[in-house]
Amino acid sequence: MKRITVLLAEDHAIVREGFRSLLKHERDIEVVGEAETGRQAVALVKKLRPAVVVMDIAMPLLNGLEATRQIRKDFPETKVIILSAHSDDAYVEQVTELGAVGFLLKQTSSHNLPTAIREVQKGNTFFSPAISKRLNGRDQKSSSLRGEPRKKINRLSSREVEVLQLIAEGQPNKQVAAELGVTFKTIDKHRQHLMSKLDIHDIAGLTRYAIAEGIIESNVRVTIR
Repeated sequence: MKRITVLLAEDHAIVREGFRSLLKHERDIEVVGEAETGRQAVALVKKLRPAVVVMDIAMPLLNGLEATRQIRKDFPETKVIILSAHSDDAYVEQVTELGAVGFLLKQTSSHNLPTAIREVQKGNTFFSPAISKRLNGRDQKSSSLRGEPRKKINRLSSREVEVLQLIAEGQPNKQVAAELGVTFKTIDKHRQHLMSKLDIHDIAGLTRYAIAEGIIESNVRVTIR
């Protein structure tokens, strides 16, 4: 029997261990790797080519949404299941637009994770029951959920989202440059371009925007300079 290979992308070690312990009892599923940042998740997908990635949205350095976008662009055969504590329609719609085929609430993920992995591997989608019920009952004409802020985030390039997250997390330009392997001057240009594109002109404003767009969570400890 060929096992379904899975990569766990979650920044909390105790949560990853819980998922690994849960899945080790499933004879048809094998956890082949673990990532604690979004950037590490992308790198491990390239190296391991797992069938399924279980991806937390709130990942440091590169959030789960942007990591999903990069994975689906470069490795379309890999399926992505999103984990989140938030279940509002805007979140669900955004992750499906990025190519994720599953969405699990963290509160119920342990009960549904093995089933979700099997379903997405078959080519189906899987949502936590509470989300699925709400989506099935939603009027089609309400599909326009994205306001102006969502349109703005869609205009940002992949690199701009990476820079925005690192800045919003409180990292200085020099550290951002080292993390992304570019020059200090390049990061400074990215920051200026972001401010111009978003019409936001200070770091505090960029941080609030990143929180509002789900790029970082509101409980992330940041340093606003």
